[in-house]
Amino acid sequence: MILFAYLLLTLILICLDQWLKFWVSTNIVLNHSQHFIPGVMDLTNLHNYGAAWSMFQGQQLFFTIVTVIVIVGIGYCFWRFRNQHWILLALSLILAGAIGNFIDRLFQGYVVDMFEFLPVNFPVFNIADMCLTVGVILLIIIVLREDEQK
Repeated sequence: MILFAYLLLTLILICLDQWLKFWVSTNIVLNHSQHFIPGVMDLTNLHNYGAAWSMFQGQQLFFTIVTVIVIVGIGYCFWRFRNQHWILLALSLILAGAIGNFIDRLFQGYVVDMFEFLPVNFPVFNIADMCLTVGVILLIIIVLREDEQK
């Protein structure tokens, strides 16, 4: 039952990511912006053919292989750590992010990014990227805290 809740969370995050990407793609012209939080953040419709900072552009086979490996690894970890809530939360976030961006790459050949911080020069990102980042940071904190306790 616990695993079901985390898989449901993963599904909800994937749907939210895909819905917002669809909304941005249909309501904001490519390479244009719409104010979201004036002076802080815009919604910008960008197509990213790579990873963060557009690294590895055009390497769809690479992203496919990495994503499949990540999904299989997370599936194993879901089972292995099925009673450890914080690890399951981190894995759910990572899985949602990986699948959210994989769907874009698989069906469009690029990832739709939309959140643009205005005060700093930071890559435009999406909900899947946020899930991946928070999930990885949470997993690192869990591992570091576990090491401290030993």
